[in-house]
Amino acid sequence: MAKEWILNSAMNRFQLNFKRNVGATSESIRKCSPTNIAEWEEYYFSNVRPKEHIVELGKKLYIKITEVIVAEVEEITEQDCINYMLEMVINRTYQGYVTEIKTIYGQLQQEIIDYKIEPASDEWDRLYNVDFFIHVNNHYIGIQIKPVNKGIQLPEIFKEQKIQLKSHQKFKEKFGGEFFYIFSISDSGKKTIVNPEVITEIREEIKRVKLLA
Repeated sequence: MAKEWILNSAMNRFQLNFKRNVGATSESIRKCSPTNIAEWEEYYFSNVRPKEHIVELGKKLYIKITEVIVAEVEEITEQDCINYMLEMVINRTYQGYVTEIKTIYGQLQQEIIDYKIEPASDEWDRLYNVDFFIHVNNHYIGIQIKPVNKGIQLPEIFKEQKIQLKSHQKFKEKFGGEFFYIFSISDSGKKTIVNPEVITEIREEIKRVKLLA
């Protein structure tokens, strides 16, 4: 497992699995429509990249790990590790908190002034993957904030949404309210809600929940 993590991290870092190196694998396998792995292997080496090319990429990966990364690791000191942990736990946690405040309270709270948007507890975060909630009568509406880097992370976000679907469903069943994603993007240091239509959706959900017993 540790070996695979190192290999995967290095491969991604040096972009050895990028399209320019290995070709359009997703598109190619759809064109091939293989019924088994042998068919795909033959198609790939014949039409996308030769086997020798992939072997060379593997050799390049080995050099990057054993020479470049090892040299970098040897330069890391104990103080570097201490400073990094402090940076992650204190500075970046605070920066993330400020981002959430600016996005939620700075924009959404101005739009939904009749109900307070409150941060979820650690327990709710673990159980339901909820960042914030709106308390309406005896029911709750869930909200999760997702920073987006100009569209680059969208596929990962959609994948994460599928993974979290079950926990969000549990939230709706237990508390009666819907669950909403708010996507935020940073433009010149200013946080903006990418999907402002969610504000109207939340307002409508508040109206619906108010009518529940």
